[in-house]
Amino acid sequence: MRSSPKMRSMLAGAVAVGFSCIGAITAWAQQQPAAAPTGQERDALIRSALSAAPPTLRDTVKVMDFNGNVLRDGPPGFTCLPAPPGLAGPMCLDDVWMGWLEAWSKRQPFTPPRVAFGYMLAGDSRDGGASNINPFDEQPTTTNDWMVEGPHLMVLVPDPALLAALPAEHHHGGPYVMWKGTPYAHIMVPVGERPEQRRVAGR
Repeated sequence: MRSSPKMRSMLAGAVAVGFSCIGAITAWAQQQPAAAPTGQERDALIRSALSAAPPTLRDTVKVMDFNGNVLRDGPPGFTCLPAPPGLAGPMCLDDVWMGWLEAWSKRQPFTPPRVAFGYMLAGDSRDGGASNINPFDEQPTTTNDWMVEGPHLMVLVPDPALLAALPAEHHHGGPYVMWKGTPYAHIMVPVGERPEQRRVAGR
């Protein structure tokens, strides 16, 4: 997922709402929270978030925005987030993935305690995507293997050795490991058509 210091602090603020018992909260999250959106803005954010979810979750899942506002309450298990500007796309994450998201946003190590699942069934935004090599690259380059992925599932596993048999190469169309060899490594499972890929600036 593409990131920036501002976006990582926004993500940390959102995740901290659901994980108030976890560690110190970033400086951004300690500021006065933004007012919750209302009306058409709120409805649009909910639609964006739910576009990532499978039908089995869509009617009941919790929805939050990236300011930490709960847009729609739901049972424990999964949280859906709308597509923020410049970031991969809308996503629905289980509790372990939410912990991963907080660790990634703060550049902290993370070890999943169990197998965990995330849905991005709307895929990446066309102006989003991520380096498949470096978790913190912000733009495509000629060397960072940038990918704008289509609809996909994401899987975390507690033992990195379980990822060894899967490739980091994503052009064969099957599952692959994103950010292999880092604390944020996870399995990507494409389930739909990929959009047009972004071009490297100046080329």
